[in-house]
Amino acid sequence: MNFVNTVKKIFPVIKNKYFIASLLFMIILLFFSQNNLLDRFDNISKLNQLKKDKAYYNKAIENAQRKMEELKTNKKSLEKFAREEYLMKKPNEDIFIIVKEKKD
Repeated sequence: MNFVNTVKKIFPVIKNKYFIASLLFMIILLFFSQNNLLDRFDNISKLNQLKKDKAYYNKAIENAQRKMEELKTNKKSLEKFAREEYLMKKPNEDIFIIVKEKKD
């Protein structure tokens, strides 16, 4: 009997035309509009990923600036960088490149 009484109390509210119109309006806004709920969740996840990417690239920029400053101020590090990265050498030197074999 309790369930029947509850249904009798709720049914007039559900039958109300303003309630039905409001419910349809909410459904349209949440699921069928341009900025629906699913797109909102996708955008939030993309935003979080972009924040992580931004932090990563800011750290990479910091490291590159630190390395560039070191190359500008220290002649020995500049020479080491040129020799290792660009295989530069002095006119009377020979370069030997040792490649380590991969062990599978």
